[in-house]
Amino acid sequence: MSTLPTNCILVPIDSTEQTMIALKQSYNLARLTSSKIILLSIDEGNPPFVQKKLDDLAKEVSAESGVVVETLVRKGNVYEEINKVADVMNPLFVMIGLSSKISLGKIIGQNAFKMVRESKHPVITIRGKVHRDGCKTILLPLDLTKETREKVNKAINLAKLFDADIRVISILTQKDEAAENKLISYSNQVWKYIKDEGVRCTIKTLRGQDISQMVLDYGHEIQADLILIMTKAELSVKEFFIGTVAQQLINESDIPVLSFRPMERKDTSVFTTPY
Repeated sequence: MSTLPTNCILVPIDSTEQTMIALKQSYNLARLTSSKIILLSIDEGNPPFVQKKLDDLAKEVSAESGVVVETLVRKGNVYEEINKVADVMNPLFVMIGLSSKISLGKIIGQNAFKMVRESKHPVITIRGKVHRDGCKTILLPLDLTKETREKVNKAINLAKLFDADIRVISILTQKDEAAENKLISYSNQVWKYIKDEGVRCTIKTLRGQDISQMVLDYGHEIQADLILIMTKAELSVKEFFIGTVAQQLINESDIPVLSFRPMERKDTSVFTTPY
C-alpha cells in the first residue's frame, strides 16, 4: 500500500462555531491541492440523525466550495478516533477548530495537544473568528534542531502553493554566546536557502525568554496567516518549537498553527547545518 498522502483534507465536525470556521478555511486549501474534503463526526448520540445532519452539511459545503465532500461517522474517544481515521485516510491535512483558550472545546477536550503530537499527519489547529481565505504570510520560528530542515522545506512548499511570503524568526534565550552566534548564522543560512528557492523571505532576531508570546506578538505584527511548527513525543532540552513552546502555541494562538511530525531520527540533540 502506498504511504503517500491522498488528496483529501480531514475536517472533524461538532456543534461548535469554531469547527465551522475551520471547515471554511479548508475550502481554499482543498481547491489549491485538488483535494476532496472529508467531514468526520464522532457520534455521541443517534447515529442515523448524526449521519443525515452531516450529509446535509456536506451538500451545503460542496455547493459553496465547489469541492467534492464526503462524510464519515465514527464512535469512540474523539481525539483517538481522529487519528485512527487519519491513519486510514492518509490526508494531506487534518483541520481542527479549537473553541477556547481555556477549555479546548468539545471536539478534543484537554487532550488536544496529545492528539496533535501523536498524529502522523499534518494538523492545522484554528482558533480565532477572523481569518483570510488564503495564506499570504507564513511565520517560521527556528531553533537549533535537525527538524528545522524539514520545517524549512515544508514552509517553502506551502509558500509556493499559496504564493506566500515566509517570515523567519529566531529568538535568543541562551547566555551561551557560541550558541547564540550559531543560531544567528543558521537563521541567515535558512534565509538565503529560502530566497534561492525563489520564495520571498525576511528574517527577524529577537531576545527574550517567553518564546511563545514573542512568536505570537510578532505573528500579529506581520499579520501572519500560519505558524509552522513540528511536534513529537520524545524531546530534547533544545527542542523549543517541538515541546513546551509548541504546546503553548497550539493552546493559545489565534493564528492558525500547522504542526508536522518530524521523521524519526536516532539523534536530535546535535546540531549540524543542512545547507
